[in-house]
Amino acid sequence: MEQYELKEMLTHVADGSVSVEEAVRRLKRAPFEEIGIASLDAHRGIRQGASEIVYGAGKTAAQIVKIVETLWNGGQQTILITRVDAEKAEAVREELAADVPFTYFAEGRIGLVGKKAAPRREGYILVATGGTSDIPVAEEAALTAEILGNHVRRVYDVGVAGLHRLLAHLDDIMGARVVIAIAGMEGALASVIGGLTDAPVIAVPTSVGYGTALGGVTALLSMLNSCASGVSVVNIDNGFGAGYLAGQINNMEG
Repeated sequence: MEQYELKEMLTHVADGSVSVEEAVRRLKRAPFEEIGIASLDAHRGIRQGASEIVYGAGKTAAQIVKIVETLWNGGQQTILITRVDAEKAEAVREELAADVPFTYFAEGRIGLVGKKAAPRREGYILVATGGTSDIPVAEEAALTAEILGNHVRRVYDVGVAGLHRLLAHLDDIMGARVVIAIAGMEGALASVIGGLTDAPVIAVPTSVGYGTALGGVTALLSMLNSCASGVSVVNIDNGFGAGYLAGQINNMEG
């Protein structure tokens, strides 16, 4: 159950369309469920605003299916699975029950059981990349934000090697509620965007780059040392973390 679902249910209790007994029945579900291979957090959506998300790397297709079907049968209508390669995604599709809808987004290595949550606000998150090679991380971020109920716009390959490409999207940058800036090499994109907007900027260093890029460490340190105010940094290649955080910021009340 998500926070907005809880509020909706309590509103229905107040207007009499849902009985107190029915509300108690829904809330009495155990806060977690042991299934042998995992302990599934049934109340995470109430506490954090988004229900449990499945990290696919390191799990077998059978383990993912068991977790997903438990969440689905428990009433979770949007189940995000991250870091799933195409081969494992196909195995998951074949093993899932026929009535469980599954969609795979290859570029972001994202699986979705159910449907994307409906956006709760009109504002949008902008996802920008320095180069085309950063798109897999960007798609992980963008899809995470979309699946969890946010409008997302994408601006790809606008790095500082051709600054005029970024400046052509000033309206998109200035109109966003949150910007995710994704870059490898020296990671300068986040600082440039941070100087163009009053929105929070979430910087994602990627492992794209030649030898002294050090697998993303150079971009990470550059972003951590940004001279632009309002820039925060997540871990190397952590598109999911950026998309999740951006969604939390975008959906804050007040």
